[in-house]
Amino acid sequence: MLKVVAERDRERVCARPRPFFLFSLVHLAYHPSHAIPRNRQGSENSRPELGDAERHRNFSSGSGMAPPFRAEHLGSLLRPDDLLKVRASIRDRGISAEEAGLPAAEKKAIGEVVKLQQDLGFKAVNSGEYNRTRFWGLLWDEIDGTIRLQDADASMFRLYHPDVVSLIEKGRKVMPGESVIAGSKLSHNASRSVSNLSELRSVQAFVPESEWGNIKLTIIAPSWFHMRYKQGRAYTKEAYANDAEYFKDVARVYQAELDLLYKAGLRNAQFDDPGMADFCSQDFRKGWEEDKDNIGTWEDLLDAYIELYNDSLSKLPPDFHTGIHLCRGNFIGGRHFSEGAYDVIAKKLFENLKVNTFYLEYDTERAGGFEPLRSLPKDKNVVIGIISTKVRQLEDKAAMKERVYKAAEFVAEGSGETREEALKRIYVSPQCGFSTHESGYPLTVEDEKQKLSLVRQIADEIWGEP
Repeated sequence: MLKVVAERDRERVCARPRPFFLFSLVHLAYHPSHAIPRNRQGSENSRPELGDAERHRNFSSGSGMAPPFRAEHLGSLLRPDDLLKVRASIRDRGISAEEAGLPAAEKKAIGEVVKLQQDLGFKAVNSGEYNRTRFWGLLWDEIDGTIRLQDADASMFRLYHPDVVSLIEKGRKVMPGESVIAGSKLSHNASRSVSNLSELRSVQAFVPESEWGNIKLTIIAPSWFHMRYKQGRAYTKEAYANDAEYFKDVARVYQAELDLLYKAGLRNAQFDDPGMADFCSQDFRKGWEEDKDNIGTWEDLLDAYIELYNDSLSKLPPDFHTGIHLCRGNFIGGRHFSEGAYDVIAKKLFENLKVNTFYLEYDTERAGGFEPLRSLPKDKNVVIGIISTKVRQLEDKAAMKERVYKAAEFVAEGSGETREEALKRIYVSPQCGFSTHESGYPLTVEDEKQKLSLVRQIADEIWGEP
């Protein structure tokens, strides 16, 4: 029988260190005195739901004074060896995070990586995801009602889902990514949901308070632990009767998490969502259509995910910038999981998903051409991910600038603008993070610096803005 087991077993196969710790910067707790005052249109206890125009009004002017910024990166950065050694000692010696000196090592590493980003001219600084071992972090482990899978049968999973296809092998026990399901009703518990807050605090410690609004926190998509599972298997029968019930509670959890982070000063969130790009995969769509257990079409699922996002974001104040990052995988060794252009989802995604900014992978032909950008509405932005984090070779600057201009032509064609007008809503970045898992990537730190410097140079020469 084809089986799947816990992530820790797959990690042993991959020879990756497993950090046996929950979270190390919990002592950086929220204190009311640290909160940035609410926007005048919001209040502590009452937030009316916002219309599209109001939600997007602050983030599409191209002023360079609020996110997104002309030069962006997408979250994870290569971890320093000292930090990896501390985590390895926790696993190998069976000692606590405190005994190993992890809090101090993380604080030092985050301070250095914040300075690196600042020195390279990036405004939307982050932790480099140094607090995490994987890009999705610990949010779902901290939600009340979740169960971590330990020995799940492969029949739980959509075996045509790109992540699952890439990681399941016949006759072996492997895991399609660390997974949880809802074992009972999901709810947000502020006393448990500490990882995102602690990560935010760890960056704020090295940034002037006047610039806290620029800090970017990457957050895993609300649909992350749904798409991989067969129909109705993302939750137990005792927990939910159907997807609609499940999505409502997931949205409530994300509303509460975002409210907690807003009160702590966060104004800039990027939702990492490889699953959204999986809809672009012909193999996934074909597998969905052949799976008789599915209820509805893959388009219905896309609609449901867009509604889940919009529900999750519906209570945000107007000064909170949100974006979604779509990519096709950057696993250990620079491995990708899926292929396919944005054409099949672009119009619906760009027009209906109520985020401010789309961070799109565009470093290879796997993502298709820029034609889908014709569907980008005038009140939304796109960050073009044209610099690869998978290969060491440094891209040609002139060629990359031409790609940005080509993207602007399609945005302009769709919106009836000039190319120069369209450029006001375009930004540039690498296509993905540099280290979505904590180790195992082909680039060196020097390679990373050169790639980030190139992003900054391209932005300066095209726009001359932050």
